[in-house]
Amino acid sequence: MKVKRKIIEIDSELCDGCGQCVPACAEGAIEIVDGKARVASERYCDGLGACLGECPNGALRVIEREAEDFDAEAVEEYLKTKEASSQESGHGFPMSCPSAKIETFVPHAMLKDKDAKVASQSCLSHWPVQINLVPPTAPFLKGAKLLVAADCTPFAYPDFHRDFMDGRVVMVGCPKFDDAPGYVKKFKEIFSKAGIKDITAVVMEVPCCSALPMIIKKALAESGRKIPVEEVVIGTRGEILRRRSL
Repeated sequence: MKVKRKIIEIDSELCDGCGQCVPACAEGAIEIVDGKARVASERYCDGLGACLGECPNGALRVIEREAEDFDAEAVEEYLKTKEASSQESGHGFPMSCPSAKIETFVPHAMLKDKDAKVASQSCLSHWPVQINLVPPTAPFLKGAKLLVAADCTPFAYPDFHRDFMDGRVVMVGCPKFDDAPGYVKKFKEIFSKAGIKDITAVVMEVPCCSALPMIIKKALAESGRKIPVEEVVIGTRGEILRRRSL
């Protein structure tokens, strides 16, 4: 049934598909389709506007118009369906994927003298590395210095292993194409239980990558933990553009 009420409106001309609004919506009403944010269904949007402050381009606003009434029960069912879909695909539940077998090992670079590091040596100390595949209970997360990297960054920055991975546990993913609310949920659990020492977020300069630090900040807020976070932005030509504490 349609009623006159407040609801989110998204200006497709202003939206660049960065995805920062997606994890801000607890009801999962916003999704990225064909590079643009859209309301998945009117009945999933409560019209409160929690997502407004996350959009860097001002593409979201609350308006009042005729729309399907907000349905909390439908939202609950929708979120359950999304979670079930993640289970089936192996994105939300890592042990459903054979490639997610947990391994820890001594990285090659650590076998060498610290003054003789070679850029071609791997600093990887564990498996898996995809955010969707790493369980929050993975033993390598305990007390770790965490590196959260957008999955384009190792291709752009030539000395990624040497300069970022040495001594860190790495988790990689794409904030634009992956499940942002699922990321928030997973990082919240990790931050709550794993005793993470600090976090380095390495992202590209492109707009969609800026959602990854926002996901980390949201997960930290929900976990109630205070963990130092550094953001490193990599240019498309492979240089470090800036570093800052969040």
